[in-house]
Amino acid sequence: MTYSIVARDAKTGEMGVAVQSHFFSVGPVVPWGEAGVGVVATQAMAEPGYGPLGLGLMRGGKTAEAALAALLAGDDGRSLRQVAMIDASGSVAAHTGSRCISYAGHRLGDGVSVQANMMERDTVPDAMLAAYIATAGDIATRMLAALDAAEGEGGDIRGRQSAAMLVVNAHGTGRPWWHDRPLDLRVEDHPEPLVELRRLFVLRRSYTASSVGQELIGRGDLDGGLAKLDEARALAPDNAEHAFWRGVALREHDLAEAQRNIALACRRDPRWADLLRRLPASGLLPDDPTLIADLTGE
Repeated sequence: MTYSIVARDAKTGEMGVAVQSHFFSVGPVVPWGEAGVGVVATQAMAEPGYGPLGLGLMRGGKTAEAALAALLAGDDGRSLRQVAMIDASGSVAAHTGSRCISYAGHRLGDGVSVQANMMERDTVPDAMLAAYIATAGDIATRMLAALDAAEGEGGDIRGRQSAAMLVVNAHGTGRPWWHDRPLDLRVEDHPEPLVELRRLFVLRRSYTASSVGQELIGRGDLDGGLAKLDEARALAPDNAEHAFWRGVALREHDLAEAQRNIALACRRDPRWADLLRRLPASGLLPDDPTLIADLTGE
């Protein structure tokens, strides 16, 4: 019911999973990952336990191949499973059960595995692997290219419905709830899930750039911060959230530009001006009525 890719970026050590399926909310089922440990895709007649159990075995020192073999050995339903794993060293393993609905198969590459079942054509895995290898950029960009290639070959014979993408860092920080997953996106139900997944990917990049920019300005690196804020604006030029906080960040450095950004947000929704007036009570803006009036254009 699904095509997916698991991969590891040899340069950064980041690992990822990306998936599309004609199935509601594929994100909670197929992709699993842990920074510094590995990633897992479990699909076909999916057994979600392969995710946490596989990660646990790899965390304990087993290679992806050994972890997958151990789980398959204890699974009476292995002939219906399709599973792929990569560990933090880049070792990769995959399994396509003999009873997976055709077309079903997988292909392994250097630090990558692509797998698909219930496909319209048997060309899907080869197209996915070729696209991933040929595409430049970060791991997320390359995985998106692989998903697009699968869809270009017909994809799931039933059509499309949901998609997800997960990227984890090369090393864990001990704070997995915040720092260990630079990307964790889900499209639960959409007529064009890959189009929506790519839109969310760009939006996620813009929010990340905005957050980094504000943090740099807060630490006194105005030039570096403005560069990241400009990056955020270029990725999402009509985003009121970015415009508002860019205006707040620039208030002491370029009042005219700050006013333009806050005005843009207020044109989207006048309630942004109300929010601005609330910031002094939280210590996020000086309690200066003149400044607030200047920023809101009052």
